[in-house]
Amino acid sequence: MTGADAVHPPSSTARSADVHEVRLRITEVEAYHGQGTGTVPDPGSHARMGRTARNATMWGEPGHLYVYLSHGIHSCVNVVCGPEGTAGGVLLRAGEVVFGADAAAMRRGATLPLSAVALRDLAKGPGRFGQASGLRHPLHDGIDAITGAGWHGASSELWLADPPVADVATGPRVGVAGIAGTHAFPWRFWIAGDPTVSAFRWGRGAKAAASALLSR
Repeated sequence: MTGADAVHPPSSTARSADVHEVRLRITEVEAYHGQGTGTVPDPGSHARMGRTARNATMWGEPGHLYVYLSHGIHSCVNVVCGPEGTAGGVLLRAGEVVFGADAAAMRRGATLPLSAVALRDLAKGPGRFGQASGLRHPLHDGIDAITGAGWHGASSELWLADPPVADVATGPRVGVAGIAGTHAFPWRFWIAGDPTVSAFRWGRGAKAAASALLSR
């Protein structure tokens, strides 16, 4: 998978250690570069300072999933995109559960039967997406989403939409601090008008950085 998947959003299927399959139509993503990737350093990337034990998967073979822990709580799912040895990834920020809603609800601790709002919000935001998919850090970090090979009791596959989605919007990444969360990095892509897309919010210092950019 490459950054182009943001323009042609794929769907994702995950079968976790609880053997329940969940399918998600991906509606929102964010791209991140690593050290030495492209002409503009990405201060919002986990790989901005180079390879570490935490971000090692980002430097590996494309098509694997970099699953990391956010705020010590939420497992977030990223698709590794760069060629091996060049860090880059796309965070799966939000999606619509199109199969396995009860299993996704169970993983999220939601009450059944689901209301229309609860169903809409099952995978709205990267933490919820990770919960609904059943992929967990560190157990499933590095799982191969191209071959769908089993990995610690889970399997995951990415499928491209056919036909591609045409109405894709782009803008600043959500909740990313400083200049990395401004229009200088318009690396968030989402299906315009889709109700499962997460709401935009400024990261720490990003709104001030955006204002400073406009005043130049």
